[in-house]
Amino acid sequence: MATDYDAPRRSESEEMTEDSLEELKARRNEAQSGVVDTDESEIAENFELPGADLSGEEMTVKVLPKQADEFTCSSCFLVHHRSRLAEERNGGLICRDCAL
Repeated sequence: MATDYDAPRRSESEEMTEDSLEELKARRNEAQSGVVDTDESEIAENFELPGADLSGEEMTVKVLPKQADEFTCSSCFLVHHRSRLAEERNGGLICRDCAL
């Protein structure tokens, strides 16, 4: 819709008195959206990522015991290499990430 910025402005009261009932009904119908609200979880269920379907696959990971050059952080409880050792606090070893 083109707007003429040089035209004199009308106040809201003038607009309301000049608009006919048919124009108001037409505006109301235009303002209403025809889009139906949908549930986001339904949309997510139907969304498929590109690539192969891996839903039937099982993940197999070989778990190794803690090695001699590794330690368990007493703050985050993750196993780190000795090069990540930052300090020893209250008898426990702390990694660099937790020492910050």
